[in-house]
Amino acid sequence: MHYYQLYEQLKNLFHTEEDCVRSEELKIELVKYSFESNQAANVLCGSDQLHCESHHQHFDNTFCKEVNDTDHLLDISDYSVIENKKFKIIVLKTIEEAVANDVIVMFHGLNEKKWDKYLPWAYELAKRTKKAIVLFPISFHMDRAPIEWSDRKTMFEVAQKRAMYWQENSDTSYVNAALSTRMEANPQRMFWSGLQTYYDFIQWEEQLRTGKFPVLSDKANIDLFGYSIGSFLSIIFLMANPNGILEHSKLVCFCGGMTIDRMFPVSKYIMDGKATIAMQKVFAELLTTKFIAEPRLSHYQSNELHPGESWFKTMLRYNHHQEDREARLKELEKQIYAVNLKNDEVAPAVEALNMLKGPYRDVPIGVDVLDYPFPYSHMVPFPLTIKNAEEVDIHFNLTMAKIANFYL
Repeated sequence: MHYYQLYEQLKNLFHTEEDCVRSEELKIELVKYSFESNQAANVLCGSDQLHCESHHQHFDNTFCKEVNDTDHLLDISDYSVIENKKFKIIVLKTIEEAVANDVIVMFHGLNEKKWDKYLPWAYELAKRTKKAIVLFPISFHMDRAPIEWSDRKTMFEVAQKRAMYWQENSDTSYVNAALSTRMEANPQRMFWSGLQTYYDFIQWEEQLRTGKFPVLSDKANIDLFGYSIGSFLSIIFLMANPNGILEHSKLVCFCGGMTIDRMFPVSKYIMDGKATIAMQKVFAELLTTKFIAEPRLSHYQSNELHPGESWFKTMLRYNHHQEDREARLKELEKQIYAVNLKNDEVAPAVEALNMLKGPYRDVPIGVDVLDYPFPYSHMVPFPLTIKNAEEVDIHFNLTMAKIANFYL
């Protein structure tokens, strides 16, 4: 079966109404579990209960700009997005055993709305490692965002406005209109949505240990897989190691592994130019001023108060907190492996080398830079084409073999 055929088969299997589907042909099952985020009220803008439970500290909602216009679909507070608080976590596993002994938690890229692209990756890793793959949606992504934010007609109008109001803007599209509009209005969403995801992950692990996911062992070891911005989050999670739950975890970064300032997400599929510039500018200013303008963000970026959450600031700009970041990466050198693509313009391979191996290449983290002999991109590493089907099959399998061998 070719890669593009596997993709179609898995997509059809995934998009059924049932919460548990099984394929005897592929020898896998997909199980969807309902999940409710219990930290949303504490961290998301728009909540009147912004609160740090660890320090019993309440915060005023001092900064909650929604969007620049009054489009009712986007001009809503983060806390009011119901889909972001109640959603599905999906498990893909082989049917050889009723209960999977170990898991790989997979985090996707920025501005993703569907899991389709990741299904062949999850399938192949599950088959090769015998670990279950947990498809974990990042806050406000996948099914954690209102369906209207993906509506072509509505978002095309929003994109047109963004192109018209700022003529130097680039890469406006209906695909990135919602994310671009909301990120430009409040770039700090990058942290607060990431923090919610961080707490959701901790909550999921606690539920795993209580047996809430019957197809997963409550003693399962947890590994991580991060693609693009998912790598950014996963590195923070691994550095933070909340409650010691990732002490023995391995992380694979695919098309990622660099600080946020060394990623270039200007794309019709990710963010437009104006939103990207706003995000980079705001975090540069906040870092330089030690977050003094935002007490709540400053609280969570304090090494003393939040030693886990505060690793976020070390991943914002390459030249900030570099010594601390590299010291921690050296401690994790045997737990991280990266696969990057030579022609990736969004997450350049050289930046993964610079961060993960250090400017003097004295951090012995494994980084493989691959160059496929067919047209590919950051968004589409493995094209769904008949023309290059055999080459795609070969290099997809080689890539997944490298990743699976690291986990094993």
